[in-house]
Amino acid sequence: MKIIGHPLGAYQANCYIVYDENTKDGFIIDPGDEGSTILDVINREKLNIKFIILTHGHFDHIGAVNKIKEALNIPVYMNEKDGFMIKSGKQKIGMAYPKFENFNPDRFVTEGDTISCGGNTIEIIETPGHTPGGISIKLDGYVFTGDTLFAGSIGRYDFEGGSFEDIVNSIKNKLFTLPDDTIVCPGHGQGTKIGIEKETSSFF
Repeated sequence: MKIIGHPLGAYQANCYIVYDENTKDGFIIDPGDEGSTILDVINREKLNIKFIILTHGHFDHIGAVNKIKEALNIPVYMNEKDGFMIKSGKQKIGMAYPKFENFNPDRFVTEGDTISCGGNTIEIIETPGHTPGGISIKLDGYVFTGDTLFAGSIGRYDFEGGSFEDIVNSIKNKLFTLPDDTIVCPGHGQGTKIGIEKETSSFF
């Protein structure tokens, strides 16, 4: 398995391209912006991308979905509880109302769902708090946490649908139960490990 991570767009949201080095089958996590950059990587590596999966519905993580979906003719997966965020083509983020192209998800995923791709199997962990439908994606010693858990911090919970109680519960009772050596691939910033965050976080 190989992971290519790119911080994209004005908010530098991490987009991850995950693929099997033998079959070249893979998937994309959170194509937030710069669709052409993502497609360039896919073409350069000659990848067979099977689907897009979104950790949550905020605009900076979904902005290139339509471009990628149309170019590759692939489905989009997300949690249904964030579906309201993508219907209108605009969101309330603090005092701003950023606009984006809305889209129709092809499948809603929920706690415990598994999806196989290129010899690898991902598992869905529902981790609400930053948004109601936030998910984390577990795969072979890695967990992609979206905006739930960062290196040295946690996600904001003051946006529409956010909850401090929920995000703390998601991290303490779900993410922190993973092995300490699990590599965390967050939605922004550098990676970390579960054990490091358990030992150093000032939120718990």
